[in-house]
Amino acid sequence: MTEIKKIFEEMLRLMNIGEFSVEINEEGSRLSLFLSEDPLIKKNLPNIIENFNLLGQLIGRKINSPAFTIDVNNYRLEREKIIAELAKAAARKALMTKDIIALPIMNSYERRLIHMELAMRPDIKTESEGEGKMRHVVIKPIFE
Repeated sequence: MTEIKKIFEEMLRLMNIGEFSVEINEEGSRLSLFLSEDPLIKKNLPNIIENFNLLGQLIGRKINSPAFTIDVNNYRLEREKIIAELAKAAARKALMTKDIIALPIMNSYERRLIHMELAMRPDIKTESEGEGKMRHVVIKPIFE
């Protein structure tokens, strides 16, 4: 991971985007980039993260690095927390209303977070439904 960190530091320096720092989490599975709070960066953060992740995957394959994700300004970390809370709240609502709860359209990574968050719950079941960009998670209560 230190090699990838150095590559990203050099890439960000060459991009001349201003102040930045690059950190590796304890598990070595996440590379966190902290960029200046430029309005253009803030506005396009999800796209920037997606593009940096693509670059990271290509670089990682080239140097045979283990899989990792890239986060920018803790956007992904905060989004993961929000999705986990959404999953818990939707599960509570499904049990209270005894009805199926459909969550908003999400990408595969976010749907996976929902499934993982609720996987250990014996009282509900999660399924992905829809096709392509319209896929979303539904939460179904299980009553015996």
